[in-house]
Amino acid sequence: MLGMDRAYQKLLFELLDFFPCVAVVGVRQCGKTTLLQHLPSSWQLFDLEKASDFEIISRDPDLFLRLQPHQVAIDEAQLLPELFASLRVAIDADRNTVGRFVITGYSSPDLISAISESLAGRIAILELAPFTFGETQGVLTAKLAGLIGNRAPVEDYQALTAAPGTLQTQHDYWFRGGYPEPWLRNNPRFTKLWMQNYIQTYLNRDILQLFPGLNRQKFKLFLQMLSNVSGTIINYSNIARALGTSQPTAREYFQIAHGTFIWRHIPAFDRDAGKRIVKHPKGYLRDSGLLHFLLHLQHLNDILAHPVMGNSWEGMVIEEILRGLNGLGIAYDYYHYRTGGGAEVDLVLEGDFGLLPIEIKYSQKVSLRELRGIRDFIKEYDCRCGIVINNDERVNLYESNLVGIPFACCL
Repeated sequence: MLGMDRAYQKLLFELLDFFPCVAVVGVRQCGKTTLLQHLPSSWQLFDLEKASDFEIISRDPDLFLRLQPHQVAIDEAQLLPELFASLRVAIDADRNTVGRFVITGYSSPDLISAISESLAGRIAILELAPFTFGETQGVLTAKLAGLIGNRAPVEDYQALTAAPGTLQTQHDYWFRGGYPEPWLRNNPRFTKLWMQNYIQTYLNRDILQLFPGLNRQKFKLFLQMLSNVSGTIINYSNIARALGTSQPTAREYFQIAHGTFIWRHIPAFDRDAGKRIVKHPKGYLRDSGLLHFLLHLQHLNDILAHPVMGNSWEGMVIEEILRGLNGLGIAYDYYHYRTGGGAEVDLVLEGDFGLLPIEIKYSQKVSLRELRGIRDFIKEYDCRCGIVINNDERVNLYESNLVGIPFACCL
């Protein structure tokens, strides 16, 4: 965005060095179009929401790509599904040349199907998200994500420090969320109006276009319900009963919310058939600002006094970690963990770096008793180490393989 660089810029150029085409996907208004403007001036940009550009490409996509075979970026590609087959033909005509095309779009059945079927092996996918806390502060390094990806020893985590005043700015970010345009305008009244229109656009345009047979009133009620179940174990039967729909319909609604990047579906970590593991997924609204708007929370103190406070903080921290890993191009899977006895771990990451459990606490001081779940998990699954994200003043070593890191140090 103008005045705010993105951590994803470096990854975009790296992917273009390896692949003929890169797809930038993500929730509406997260900065996909603006990211394209960081491409060199030799690139041609086309926006399929612009009638003239749509006419140019849609008239004959094969001919268009023969005339424009290199350095072409096409925004909102999901609006022209037949484009993907033409891209496959154009790429295969010169398969060894990389860095030729960039397409963007928010998730849709046509987009995902086209990428997985027509362009498999020819395309890299970059999932863009709203601003991280670091990006709002002009910090693009994502130090914590880098340490995770590099299998850093506990000693490296202990070296993390926070800049002065970070505690106040991180709470401001938590309250406001990460959508770029409200940050650029920096006006509370504008933010409120923007959120109102954003939700209406999501419901009345995106969802209506992508899923024309959907009961829009039911889905609108479901969207409001998401703010109340964000951060909880999801029981589809209970959700279906509250909505007055079938359980398959409730599951479909969650799939739509996750597929359009509004909701984060977190499956259960279940590796031990001999233990009573809670197998239901958890989930979060991905943007804390959107969550607070849907809950009608007007000020930070409203959040601190609200029952959703802990879940909201947890979801924000999880998104910060996952967005940091995405921005560095680090592959991973993510889960939550809870036993029938109540022991839990908020986030379990798995990748080339191994198995890493992460517990998230809002408080400054955290006792070992509160960390029983993550300590048992580390022992049972022989994890190299575990991380506790908190609001302490400095990094704290709870045990030799369990380190507490203030969120302010995650930049």
